[in-house]
Order: sequence, then structure tokens, then C-alpha cells
Amino acid sequence: MEAGGLEWLLVPMQRLVSWGAAGAMVFGGVVPYVPQYRDIRRTQNAEGFSTYVCLVLLVANILRILFWFGRRFESPLLWQSIIMIITMLLMLKLCTEVRVSNELNIKRRSFAAADSKDEEIKAPPKRSYLDFDLNYFWHWSKFTDYVQCVLTFTGVTGYITYLWLDSSLFVETLGFLAVFTEAMLGVPQLYRNYQNRSTEGMSVKMVLMWTSGDTFKTIYFIFNQAPFQFSICGLLQVFVDIAILLQVYLYSYYPQKPVSHTAHPASTKAL
Repeated sequence: MEAGGLEWLLVPMQRLVSWGAAGAMVFGGVVPYVPQYRDIRRTQNAEGFSTYVCLVLLVANILRILFWFGRRFESPLLWQSIIMIITMLLMLKLCTEVRVSNELNIKRRSFAAADSKDEEIKAPPKRSYLDFDLNYFWHWSKFTDYVQCVLTFTGVTGYITYLWLDSSLFVETLGFLAVFTEAMLGVPQLYRNYQNRSTEGMSVKMVLMWTSGDTFKTIYFIFNQAPFQFSICGLLQVFVDIAILLQVYLYSYYPQKPVSHTAHPASTKAL
């Protein structure tokens, strides 16, 4: 009778824990960007945040969704990708608006050909339909350009996935690329901090939440027997997070002379 009573209590508790873990997986990845988003809105300065972080997460989560069509993994991981894509687009929108409002008298850059009605461009653009100037890739002046780029990438990779969906090698490779790309999430921020010789403008809370979230995520992958690619790349992601936290300590207690940007004005722009 006592065992039956315990079982009656344990089953709902296990379900509650399971739902809690699933909810943490879906929304936990978004939480680190809340303090960074608020900091950018408050200071109207996006220089400390690398928008290439958004690029990495957009690519990783688009590939992960495509991987789901070839190998059905748990639904919380799929929903996590959808929520993360929406979040990264919101971050990009804010960063683009803030950056453009702070930059005066600069030539506008776009993913597609320039609009002939652009006040700053009186002559037709000399480049072709797409702007392949790597110095300005992912540093466009309008949010719609980022959306066009994301849609183009999704369309091309989606079509390739549709053609090769029956190939297990392709599907497994796609899964590895998805999680490996996400594992490289902190690298743009790591490099930006190294360039600036400072972590000023970067939300330390965001990185701490990255570290705790990635640790939880990796444990979740291991215990729920997610595809092996997820666990390996989760560990790699934790190591990158720790490296960024070491930069915070290093540049706070041992300040370094900032690199001069006089000769390279383009390098002062946010990545």
C-alpha cells in the first residue's frame, strides 16, 4: 500500500521534472541574450556585441531543423531551434538600428543591389546583385538585408537537403555541421574581445548564462541519448565559454593597451 502511494506521487513528479527540463531546453538558450538586449537598448551602443554570434546561431539552428527531417530527435530541441531563430532576428534588428543611428555620413551597404532611391547613392551600384565585399558581409544597413540572406541560405540548404534526404551519410553530416556550428558560437565574441583587448560592452551575465546553459544542455544530451554529435559539440561549446570567461578575468585585472584603429577605420565596426 505504501509502495503504491509512493508510486502515485513519484510518477507526477517525474513528469513535472521532465516537462521542466524540456521547457529549460526550449527557452533556456534565449535567456542569456535578455541582459545583452537590454544593455544595447539602454546604452544605444552595440559595439561590444558581435553580430556574427547571431549568424552562427541562425546557421546552426536552420541546419538543425533540416537535420530533424532526416533524423527525428526530441521535439524540445526542434522548438529550441525555432525560438532561437526568432530571438537572433530580434537581436539583429536592434543591433542594426542602433549601429546605423550612430553612424553618420557612411555609404550604406546591403545584401541585395542598392535601392536607386537611396539618398546617399546617386549613381547605379557598380557591383552585381549580391554584395560580395567580405569586409562588409553581415554588416548591412537594413534589417531586411539580413532577412533576405537568411531566407536565401534556408532555401538553398533546404533544397539540397530535399535532394539528399535518403542518404544517411548526408543526414549525419548535416547533423554534425549543425551542432559543430553552434559549438563555435562563442568564437566570434572570443575573437572580438581579443581584437579590442577588452570585454567592455559585452554582457558578462550573458556569458555566464551561456556557460551554465551549455553545461545543462550537454548533460541533457548525454542523459537523453541524443545523437552523439550533440554531446561532443556541447562539450566543445562549454570549453569556448570558459575561454571567454578567462578573457573577462584577464582583461579586467591585467588591462592591455587597445589596438589602434586609425589606419583601419572599418575595423571599429561591430563584427
